[in-house]
This record gives sequence, structure tokens and C-alpha cells, in this order.
Amino acid sequence: MSAFNTSHPGESGAVLTVDLGALQANWRLLRDRAVPAECGAVVKANAYGLGIEPAVTALAKAGCRTFFVAHLSEGRRARAVAPDARIYILNGLLPGTCATYADARLLPVIGSHEELAEWSAFRLANALPSGGALHVDTGMNRLGFSIEAAHALSKDMSGKINEAGLDLLMTHFSASEAPSDPANAQQIAAFDALAAAFPALPASLKNSSGHFLDGAPSHALTRPGYALYGGNPVPGQPNPMQAVIGLEARIIQLREVTDGTRVGYNGRWTAKGHRKLATINLGYADGYPRPASASDLAAGGAAMIGGVRCPFAGTVSMDLIIVDVTKAPAEALKRGAPVLLIGGGLDLDDVGVAARTIGYEMLTSLGKRYARRYTGL
Repeated sequence: MSAFNTSHPGESGAVLTVDLGALQANWRLLRDRAVPAECGAVVKANAYGLGIEPAVTALAKAGCRTFFVAHLSEGRRARAVAPDARIYILNGLLPGTCATYADARLLPVIGSHEELAEWSAFRLANALPSGGALHVDTGMNRLGFSIEAAHALSKDMSGKINEAGLDLLMTHFSASEAPSDPANAQQIAAFDALAAAFPALPASLKNSSGHFLDGAPSHALTRPGYALYGGNPVPGQPNPMQAVIGLEARIIQLREVTDGTRVGYNGRWTAKGHRKLATINLGYADGYPRPASASDLAAGGAAMIGGVRCPFAGTVSMDLIIVDVTKAPAEALKRGAPVLLIGGGLDLDDVGVAARTIGYEMLTSLGKRYARRYTGL
């Protein structure tokens, strides 16, 4: 996949490796769990930080035919590498954008009467062949028609819904990663009733965690996102997905400090005894969260060096992180040596926890300064 690779790794502070074969394998696993439904793919937020173009290309080669993005700009990028795919825009129809949807053959996810009216009028005036999705809010209280409004629309199927040419009914789980949350059963029941009220519309409910939620029907189409990229859809249980990314920085400088030495901005981390420190060329400007900082009061993130887990020392800076490498093997400690930040023994979700955030944010924050290396195809 060399066409998607960026600057030479030897010239970059850090290298992000993306295994597109693992991405395909994750999609196939979810596809098999969705049978007999179709399995789509959510590639919003630049394919969760991995790159829309390489991700969509790989997923389309694996057999994916339906994609979901958040913005029109993302839809255009997906369309450029998947000319025959169905591409839905999850964030709805912004005023005055109907022509852009039509030109790029993109499909809006309609979630309000105003959007429905504007899209219907444009579609009728321009004789568009197909429409988009009807989004119903069954418990998120974020986007979409209310359940009551959707049932009212169902009584006018030959009118507004037909005029808009809508071809999908969808909702979104609010807590599918927490199987014991009663919201799941409530949303499943509400959406089952909606699917019965719209028998002509294929339905879509399952997100990543929904594929593993007992009692959740697949309906006609599923929409996995995070799990495709290696995130764990079943928190607290072994991750069934393959790791997709690896993040590696390099040591810039090594030093030794004595007991009581204050390290980093504001000296929030103090050496306890004689310590070896390595400064690596990666920081929050590269998307590694500043809350991963370590202090005397709280541990922060960690790196793997020579197979040994080494904790951060002090504040995560804009371009640099200091790592306590006292326990790392001596042969792994030299200028330019690799330091692993994600991958290997550093699971994506665990890294998110250590950084006081979630794996989703770790992925979507992946920086533009990394050299990107795509493998697996």
C-alpha cells in the first residue's frame, strides 16, 4: 500500500504503522457476526485517524459496500476511492447543501422535519434516483426524529418519506458497550416497533459493541466503527479484534539524574533514587494527550523499550515526552532507538485509560506529523 505511505520514517520523529490486513480481518469478523445482514463501515473522523483513503480502499477490497462518515468533506474523500459504494453522511443535511450531495452521490441521514422538507423539495425538483436515511432518536437525545414524530411519519409513507426517497431507517445505541444497562433493551424494543412501522425501509441498529450484545437484532445493515480499528467492543473482556495500529517514536537524548531531581515543566515529577531518563520526540502536538503526564501524585502513560514497560516522567510537552528508562535493557538505550507508544504490550484501550481518556480519542487524535506506514495488503 505504498501509495498511501508518507515521509521517510528515518526523517520523522514518530512512525504510525497501520495494518490494513488486520482492518480487513476485523471487518470480516463483524460481517460474519452480522449475517444475514449486510455489514457496513463507519469511516468518519478520517477513518478514526487511520486515513479515509487507505481504510476505505482496504474495506472495499474486503467486500464492504456501504460507508458512513460525519461530514460532506469526508464523503467526497470516500467517494474518490469507492466510486460504487453507498455513502451516508451521519451529521445530517446542512442548509443549502443538497446540490453537493447530489453531485457527489452522497446520502444524507435525515433527522428533522426541516431537513426532510428541504431534501424532499430538492429531490423532486431534480429527479434524484435515491434518497438517504431516516434517523430516529431512541434514547441518545442527540440527533434524529423523536419516536413519536417518526411514528407519525410512518402513517404518511406514500407522502413525505416517498418524496424524500429514503431507503434506510436507523438509530444509535447509547450504551451497547455496557450489556447490563437497561437502556439497551429499551432501545431495542423501541426500534423493533419502528422497524415494524416502516416495513419498506431496511433497518440499521448495531454499532461495534452491538455486534456482541445479546438480544440485539442485526436487521438489514450494521454500522461498526471503533472495533474495525482494533478497539475493544466488549470492555472488561478479552478483545476479539486484531490490533490495527502501532505507534513508535525515537529516543533523542539520554541522561541520568540523582535522587530528588525535578523533571519536566513545573517539576511535578521527582526522581526517587538514581534514574535513567530518555527524551522521545513525540508530544501533545502529535495527538498524544497531555493528561498522560506523570507526577509525584499520579502515574501517567508508559512506553515499551526493549520489551520493558517504562513509565513517563513529568509533563507531556508539545513535542517531547520524558520516559523513565531505568529498568530498560542497556542495549535498547541509544540515540535514535525505537520506543513503542501503542501496540505490542500497550493495548489501545489501556493506553487511553493511562492517558485519562478513551481509545476512541487516542485514535482520532493521531497526528499529522507521523510518518505513516501502511502494511497488510
